[in-house]
Amino acid sequence: MCEKVHFEIAIRASQGARRSQEDTALAWPMQSSVAGDDGVTLLDLPPAEAGHAAAVLCDGMGGHIGGAMASRTTSEAFLAALMTAEGPMRHRLMHALDSANTALTEQVKRSPVYNGMGSTLVGVALSADGLQWVSVGDSLLYFWRQSEIVMLNEDHSLAPEIDKLAETGKISWAAARSDPRRHYLRSALTGDDIEMIDLSEQAAPLEAGDVIMLASDGVNTLEPETIASIISDCAAEGASAIAKRLIGSVDAIRAPHQDNTTIIIVRVVAAVVPNVAPSGAAAADGGARNNV
Repeated sequence: MCEKVHFEIAIRASQGARRSQEDTALAWPMQSSVAGDDGVTLLDLPPAEAGHAAAVLCDGMGGHIGGAMASRTTSEAFLAALMTAEGPMRHRLMHALDSANTALTEQVKRSPVYNGMGSTLVGVALSADGLQWVSVGDSLLYFWRQSEIVMLNEDHSLAPEIDKLAETGKISWAAARSDPRRHYLRSALTGDDIEMIDLSEQAAPLEAGDVIMLASDGVNTLEPETIASIISDCAAEGASAIAKRLIGSVDAIRAPHQDNTTIIIVRVVAAVVPNVAPSGAAAADGGARNNV
């Protein structure tokens, strides 16, 4: 007997205190989504492939109309390009990112009213080989294992720079946490050259029970320790329960200026499958294909 990895995926979102939803989240092979104001986007993607998954989350900027269009444009272009690209995964992720950025330029050419729109992006590819990612902006990629949580990607907002000032004693931590510039972006997809890109060097190994979370920055209403505790409490119930509880916890705080919050939860599951055929010959492709 051997273990064959597959993935359980859930997406949940909250508009928060904002007038519109400007996040878009897509996953493959689910082909389910949260997209701008209409909440629906379906791409013509390849059929499910056992042991593989991908997801992308984009947080748009540019006002009510521009933000929603930017996040939808970038996420759809990214996932479609990732699914059709060939070669090493690092190359495929960068190709998908470039495609997403180019898609913004093309959209503005078609509809100049969208000039100035932009989006953050965090995208992941998962397989038995592990987790790889690319990100631009301040959307988050968390990794949870056995009650411990770490943030995998870089934060391209001003928040890390402001926190450095507090760490060196140049400003107080209270001033750092309340600084209105914390959410200013140092890098984003706008159709122009991308200032900062975070690309994983190699695949991060995965184990059964691991949880990967992609989230827009509205989730920062929750401390990482709180996020870890919620995942620990709900991990056995599955990805949907985790995502629902996290969004519910953000909403329960009722922050007066709560940003859109969108979460993609990917839970790693290992199914035990036979590696020997009944005849005694090695099985070419044994086991049920559950989920992904």
